[in-house]
This record gives sequence, structure tokens and C-alpha cells, in this order.
Amino acid sequence: MQTDFFINLLQKVKEFENSDSYKPNADLEDFRVWMNDKKYADESPTKLFKNENHQVSFTENEICKQVLLLGRYSKLVIRKGLGDFPDLANEEFTYLYRLKDEPFLTKIQLIEKNGHEKQTGTQIIKRLLEAGFLHEKNDEDDKRSKRLSLTPKGEKVFHESVEKVNKTSKVLSGKLSDFEKAELLRILKKLNEFHAHIYADYKNVSIENIVEIFG
Repeated sequence: MQTDFFINLLQKVKEFENSDSYKPNADLEDFRVWMNDKKYADESPTKLFKNENHQVSFTENEICKQVLLLGRYSKLVIRKGLGDFPDLANEEFTYLYRLKDEPFLTKIQLIEKNGHEKQTGTQIIKRLLEAGFLHEKNDEDDKRSKRLSLTPKGEKVFHESVEKVNKTSKVLSGKLSDFEKAELLRILKKLNEFHAHIYADYKNVSIENIVEIFG
């Protein structure tokens, strides 16, 4: 059994060396990534759609899958990176950092700039207020609205967490080259601009109608 294992391993290594993924300086991590990609390709859920005679766009479904996976991985990395700041480890740090950049936003403005549903954003703001990181006051022009700003405690936590956030961002960026990071950032901004438009102006429109409008 052990001999067969090593024979199979060497065969996989040889297959990797003959693949387009192989580079002269390839290391164990490159081999692992190639093995994972190959395993996924062999077991791709797209095959299920084809077997059931459903029409499927491989590229668009892959984008959807990768975006969802990246979102889940990101949450895990953020919780690990901000382990010393449990009050910020979920979505809270994005609200704190947004207010540092744009102070005195209303609650609704802050929620919308973070792309959340009102209920979710309200709960995040409530947790930050309870932690003493935010101060709220009535909007001078609209007494029904509240404007938010960082408290001294919020300012302190912001400055203390910057290094951890920077390290977390570095891990989330993976092993991409500077060029790849710039290109990914350009594409993500373009995609987010599209979805920000959907979020702001088509909240109550069905997915079928959105496809008709933008398809």
C-alpha cells in the first residue's frame, strides 16, 4: 500500500511538471494548489447541471462560487486577524473605519455605504454604541435622523487595530503579485460599482427583471 502511494504521488508530480501550472521555481505550495484545482475540476458541480440537461454558464457560475467562497474565507481571516479586538471582529471594524474616514454620517448613510440591509446595519451600530466606540446625536436638519462619530475610546481602538487590519489585509491578498493585486482591485471596483447601483436603485426589483434590464 505504501509503495503504491509513493508511485501514485510521483505520477502526480510528473503530471504537474507537464502541466501549464508548472514553473521552474515551483514549490510544494504550487503543487498543492494545482492538486486542489485538479480535484475541483474533476468534481465540479457544473457537471451536475449538464447531466440534468440544465443550461449553465460555467464562467458566471464560477465567479459566483469564487465570490461566495472568498467571502467565507475572508470572515475567518478577519476573525483571526482581529482576535485581540473581539468587538470589531465581525463587520464592526468596517463601520468604525468608515466613520474615521467620513465622520458624522447618519445611521442610514453608514449602513448603505457598507452595503448592508437596514436590520443588519442597525444591529452592528447598536453593538458599537454599547461598546462605547460611537457617539450619536440628532441631525440638525432632520430630527428623526442620528449622526454618528467616533468617541475617544473608538479613536483609541481604531489606532490600536490598524496594524492588525493591515496584516489581515495582507493575508487576504494572498500571494498575488503587485500587478495582479492592481488588476484584481480594478475589476472588483468595477463589479462593486455595478452592485452598488443595484443595491441603491433596484432593492425591490426581482432577479428576473434585473437580468432583463442589465442582461
